[in-house]
Amino acid sequence: MRIRLVLLSFLSVAQSHAAPRPNLVLLLADDLGIGDLGCYGNKTLRTPNIDRLAEGGVKLTQHLAASPLCTPSRAAFMTGRYPIRSGMASEFLVGVYLFSASSGGLPTSEITFAKLLKGQGYSTALIGKWHLGTNCHNKSDFCHHPLSHGFDYFHGIPVTNLRDCKPGEGSVFTRGIRLLVFIPLQIIAVTLLTMVVLKYLWLVRVPPLVFFGLLCLAAMILGLLVCFLHYFRPLNCFLMRNHEITQQPLSYDNLMQRLVADAAQFIRRNAEKPFLLVLSYLHVHTALFSSKDFAGKSKHGAYGDAVEEMDWSVGQILKVLDELKLANNTLIYFSSDQGAHVEEVTPKGEVHGGSNGIYKGGKANNWEGGIRVPGILRWPGVIQAGLEIDEPTSNMDVFPTVATLAGAPLPEDRIIDGRDLMPLLQGKTQHSDHEFLFHYCNFYLNAVRWRPRNSTSIWKAFFFTPKFSPEGANGCFSTHVCFCHGHSVSYHQPPLLFDISRDPTERNPVTPATEPRFQEVLDTMQQAVDRHTKTLKAVPNQLSLGNIVWKPWLQMCCSPSGLSCQCDREKQARRASH
Repeated sequence: MRIRLVLLSFLSVAQSHAAPRPNLVLLLADDLGIGDLGCYGNKTLRTPNIDRLAEGGVKLTQHLAASPLCTPSRAAFMTGRYPIRSGMASEFLVGVYLFSASSGGLPTSEITFAKLLKGQGYSTALIGKWHLGTNCHNKSDFCHHPLSHGFDYFHGIPVTNLRDCKPGEGSVFTRGIRLLVFIPLQIIAVTLLTMVVLKYLWLVRVPPLVFFGLLCLAAMILGLLVCFLHYFRPLNCFLMRNHEITQQPLSYDNLMQRLVADAAQFIRRNAEKPFLLVLSYLHVHTALFSSKDFAGKSKHGAYGDAVEEMDWSVGQILKVLDELKLANNTLIYFSSDQGAHVEEVTPKGEVHGGSNGIYKGGKANNWEGGIRVPGILRWPGVIQAGLEIDEPTSNMDVFPTVATLAGAPLPEDRIIDGRDLMPLLQGKTQHSDHEFLFHYCNFYLNAVRWRPRNSTSIWKAFFFTPKFSPEGANGCFSTHVCFCHGHSVSYHQPPLLFDISRDPTERNPVTPATEPRFQEVLDTMQQAVDRHTKTLKAVPNQLSLGNIVWKPWLQMCCSPSGLSCQCDREKQARRASH
């Protein structure tokens, strides 16, 4: 009996000294290039707070987004799974959600890390951008909403930040408007002119009804264009707090300050219990914005101003954690959803996209510039400070990493593609747990990466590559983004093979003449692809045309009547707080 009491006493003391579960702060930038940060080599943009984060933790130099586009990348980040497994991979040109009243989104059957952590007693919040859908069947079912995916609190935008959301910043629909409006109007105009000439020459007798019909058609097309341009902003660019619209259309005035202040308040409210905060930045996706404290202060115009304001916000989060003495029990992760959008250049020639450093390509393609993103993790006393790791890791790895730290068992009814990062971060292993990584361009398997266990090489084979335009450019400037199939790509047989360890810029593909193991390497990678493909199951495509189009019955509006979708409860709340 005495021995039993001693053992029970020992276990009680051991449990009382067990390390508490860490708080988790996940900072996710939008369209930030790996070459934009000082800790990754930038010499002209000022990012002291993010650099300080890297100095105090681990910097991953081969951290990879699971997709080079916002929606599928974020789906992979949240679930730890390739987006094709959840149906979050488009089979046609448009690969993201553009309308708040689309019916597609992250399926309710998917398990996010927020859902797992909430089950372990964590308070969970997402502040900023969601971009994974909102409603399914009506405007209040919120089936895809963050609160339906494990978050206790949401404050941000349900879709994304677009040029169309900020007056005077242009439109992402310019090419579509030209194809669907201007070209039809030109055809109608030429047809009308031809009929007038033929009628004047007495060659053809044209009934007046035909003229009237064509004029009505032209008027209808113009009317639809005017309505689209007038209503797109209020109907798609708005802020929500949980299920309520709080600002429609959203205002960019001190927007970063408002969101980071709310993030700080969430931390303060939950300082006595474990919490998960996902601060999902609107920066640095266009439309670019910054407050008066940062506007015009950087060496890189509006883009640089936005980067430096985002860095300031990281400093504010670090300051709150230090003030509350939470820093030593908080794991912080900083990354971007994909590489910089190199084609973001205004009609005036202003560069509104970032830098991917030495890497080729950018957002929307799987060259290294599109998927190699910043990866910084800090946990004082647990992760060695100042460490740099050049092993292939993925943003899907966040899911199993935070789940394990929170004590949540991983789901056993599905494949989790991510791997726990802690053994690599703590030096318990020297190699990534990813022997193979598969790079999808929307629905289509674009490339595969192989890190052999017994070699320093890192092989990357492309099955197709985008056709950059104009020729010799570093992106698809004529279409604003690169596409994934058809005439927009060049197919390679045999696949285009690179050794990323020796050629990270992907300028010199290896050949049978330069690499004796050329065919052996490709055969091994093809076998991995075959094994991977067998694990895929057919699921409903959440980015099908039917799921991304605007549906009026799903349109949310802060006015009960729906006649005037304009309100500013954010301003009212600020006045009340003052």
